[in-house]
Amino acid sequence: MNKLYVGNLSPTVTVEDLKQLFDERKLPVADQVLLKTGYAFVDFPDQKWAIKAIETLSGKAELHGKVIEVDYSVPKKLRSRKIQIRNIPPQLQWEVLDSLLTQYGSVENVEQVNTDTDTAVVNVTYATKEEAKEALEKLTGHTVEDHSLGVSYILDADAVSPPQALKLQRGGRSRTGEHLDYSGAAGGPGGQRHRQPELPLRMLVPTQFVGAIIGKEGLTIKNLTKETQSKVDIHRKENAGAAEKAITIHSSPEGCSSACRMILDIMEKEANDTNAAEEVPLKILAHNSLVGRLIGKEGRNLKKIEQDSGTKITISSLQDLTIYNPERTITVRGGVEECCNAEVEIMRKLREAYENDVATLNQTNLIPGLNLNALGIFSSSVPLLSSSGNPHVHAPVQSPAAGYNPFLGLSSPMGGLYGPAPVGSLSHQLTAPEQEVVYVFVPTQAVGALIGKKGQHIKELAQFAGASIKIAPADSPDSSERMVIITGPPEAQFKAQGRIFGKLKEENFFTAKEEVKLETQIKVPSSAAGRVIGKGGKTVNELQNLTSAEVIVPRDQTPDDNDEVFVKIIGHFFASQTAQRKIREIIQQVKLQEQKQHQAPPQPPPHQSK
Repeated sequence: MNKLYVGNLSPTVTVEDLKQLFDERKLPVADQVLLKTGYAFVDFPDQKWAIKAIETLSGKAELHGKVIEVDYSVPKKLRSRKIQIRNIPPQLQWEVLDSLLTQYGSVENVEQVNTDTDTAVVNVTYATKEEAKEALEKLTGHTVEDHSLGVSYILDADAVSPPQALKLQRGGRSRTGEHLDYSGAAGGPGGQRHRQPELPLRMLVPTQFVGAIIGKEGLTIKNLTKETQSKVDIHRKENAGAAEKAITIHSSPEGCSSACRMILDIMEKEANDTNAAEEVPLKILAHNSLVGRLIGKEGRNLKKIEQDSGTKITISSLQDLTIYNPERTITVRGGVEECCNAEVEIMRKLREAYENDVATLNQTNLIPGLNLNALGIFSSSVPLLSSSGNPHVHAPVQSPAAGYNPFLGLSSPMGGLYGPAPVGSLSHQLTAPEQEVVYVFVPTQAVGALIGKKGQHIKELAQFAGASIKIAPADSPDSSERMVIITGPPEAQFKAQGRIFGKLKEENFFTAKEEVKLETQIKVPSSAAGRVIGKGGKTVNELQNLTSAEVIVPRDQTPDDNDEVFVKIIGHFFASQTAQRKIREIIQQVKLQEQKQHQAPPQPPPHQSK
């Protein structure tokens, strides 16, 4: 994907002319330059340099009186579903980009590429070749916030024949950003394991301490990785000139904590030796979609961690989030021992939230292989970490080389929007999915935005999700909420509800500091209501602790004609989805038990002797 086509060349241009031009523009001089009459092919070391060459030269550089064109070299037969979009405004919110991309078709995956440019670059995979072609034609030169977009086809590995794909794979490890990678026993070559990866610990450290953490000839970091059985990525070359650098630690929870302690010890010693600072706080990076559950209702979780660890904890503002930056900074102040104790509890909460999100996506009665990135629920999705690589979303200070994405998890095996189904999902797909009805309550003033001009948005939403979506009449003229009735299988529910949550955020019906929390209601058989509550409220309490959603089963309900009652669920999207799935599981268990009771043969009367 790093081979470029250089066109509109004068017949008099030589290979040396091209190499001199690259050198003048501070581009790596390629050894392989294949020059033909009027055009040439040039190999660059990686995608980052290829992007820089396109943005620096195409339409801007002149050779022998002709302005040259530079683009990816992708043969026509391999121009498939994948395009690259460049020069995206760095402050652009994900919802806006998502809305733009989905105008031309169904987006399966979006990967943000780490570059040295001031603007963002994303690789986009559409569902069909035709959609990708239309997007390329319509978006090329399209202006977004005074930025003219550049669009190119890029190599689609899925369109490559098996021998070609194998050849590409042998070309070496793909990188979307430069960083130093140190592996201990847990992460070295041959140590790859086919299992759900742990959520890594992401830290921010002052740039002046990076050298001490690495050590002379890398000895300090090598010793750290060996002792803690960790794989440590130091994103040293990203965000040149930044005051802080990101470090990503892949290991078990214990290994991450041990590595964190060693890094804090190193920084404290370096600070004391150089009189650099009175205090070096611990800074942890976490994806925004996890932070709400770390904080807890009314900040209870965070307050408890502060009290138990003897630290002071602050979290960066939601207003700092942009398309570049889906992470928030959790700053922990205190002694090394206190900070380490806080890290254990903070990461425990974040891992719980992450595992709940992944469990939600892995539900076999949900969407096998779903990538929520097309839903546009959060300000990021671009991580968009796919199974094929680790796109690096980079912020002015933060470059989450292994950033978390609730849509795909970390290097999730779930792939694209409809990626490979998890084991065990095939049999489920052979039967028609059960239709579900969910009632979502939205602010009355948001109804117009959901419907759209002449009903266009709600029609597109219903088509996208594969669901029936109706907005019920208002109960009274001054109602503050309206009920949206969604009917469809689990997949359609997931997509429709996700887009509704995303639309409300996009249209600013919730402030930048607010998480989108809505009330949803589902009906359950009255015979299952007691099981949802549990003995002494045990089950409903466990549901609330597990999902971070508020689950209410009103006790004074009269069952309807179908002998069903309502269960209320209040929470952010993932909390609501997890709670809905768990409640559906309980309903299914009750139904199975009732079926077994009806199918059981009648017991013969006991034999009586005369």
